[in-house]
Amino acid sequence: MSVFIAATGTAGSLIEYGRPRPQPAERFEKDSPDLLALVEPPVTAASRFQRLRQRLRARLPRLSPIFLGAVIVPTLLAAVYYGLIASDIYISESRFIVRSPQRPVQSGFLGSFLQGTGISRAQDDTFAVQDFIVSRDALMQLNRKLDLAKTFSQPDIDFLDRFGALEWDKSFETLYRYYKKRVGVEYDSTSSISVLRVSAFTAQDANRINDLLLGMSEQLVNQMSERARQDIVRYAEGEVQQAEHKAADAALALAAFRNRNVVVDPEKQSTFQLQQVSKLQDELIATSTQVAQLKAVAPDSPQIMVLQTKIDKLEAAIDAETAKVAGRTGSLSGKAAAYERVELERQFADKQLGIALAALEAARNEAQHQQLYLERIVQPNLPDIAIEPRRLRSVVIVLLLGLLAWGILGLLFASIREHMQ
Repeated sequence: MSVFIAATGTAGSLIEYGRPRPQPAERFEKDSPDLLALVEPPVTAASRFQRLRQRLRARLPRLSPIFLGAVIVPTLLAAVYYGLIASDIYISESRFIVRSPQRPVQSGFLGSFLQGTGISRAQDDTFAVQDFIVSRDALMQLNRKLDLAKTFSQPDIDFLDRFGALEWDKSFETLYRYYKKRVGVEYDSTSSISVLRVSAFTAQDANRINDLLLGMSEQLVNQMSERARQDIVRYAEGEVQQAEHKAADAALALAAFRNRNVVVDPEKQSTFQLQQVSKLQDELIATSTQVAQLKAVAPDSPQIMVLQTKIDKLEAAIDAETAKVAGRTGSLSGKAAAYERVELERQFADKQLGIALAALEAARNEAQHQQLYLERIVQPNLPDIAIEPRRLRSVVIVLLLGLLAWGILGLLFASIREHMQ
């Protein structure tokens, strides 16, 4: 074992004794093979790569796994997807409005009748059209005409946007969920204009789907308008039938009352009876005056007995005629109240029948006009360039979200380390 003796020099360096010191390089000959083997080892590709990696590690700061996982990897994946894989998406847009013709509102019963049938609810019908566009019925009709399942599952569409690429289930419900991602309707309450947007992977498909949806919406509006017209006329005809039945029942009730009580019009008959009583009273007064004169001139005249008998008969006739008008059971005054009630019901039923007939005529005139229209304000356009996906913006968004996630995770792990320490 060799012995080492250490001493400190003036410069403070540690000098070891007992170890053989290397000879200066100048003492070797320049052409010595030992010098070449010691100073310049053989250079290979692996050694060059190793040196380059060491230099990069020395010059670049070491990246944390969180930064790599939250920022670098998602951004690179987004750049690769949006730059090389994502399919072009074409958007066809159209605008339409559902409206009803503006007509002056009629006053009275006819106006309230027509308003009650609900023929001017254009805003509600707009919502109905919007619901139909994104409904399963619209998808079924489109699928029969265009075979959307095949259209959206072409192999040239990228795997993330292709229908059924990531799902084993290719049922109608899955297609319906995919369809709602491709079709959208927006409603502007200020202008009452609806905007229909359809996205597809070719400009022709987007334009064709948009045009077919508008055509089906027009058919729906026409069906609702036709149904409204039929409902108006059917409702008016029902009202007329009810009014006719009521009028007929009232007329039968009046006829039965007249037959049962043997009276046509108590008021008119009372007037006639009173006129008869008045004539009898005039004749009674004249006869009484004549009897009085005979008694004054010839008290024993045989005519006095004859006239007195006439007076008795006149009084009896007056009492009988007066009793027919009032004063006993079955008199015209007792029948008048019941007659007036039956007559009033008949008159009211006749008026209702007249109003119902007028309403039916107005409903038929109204049914001759179109109640609802779907007006195309902007026709479906044929896009010449793909609007989506917005590749650069999507990559930048992924980068910003990654930086945000990196900052949050960095603060979270820093707080955990600080808490553990």
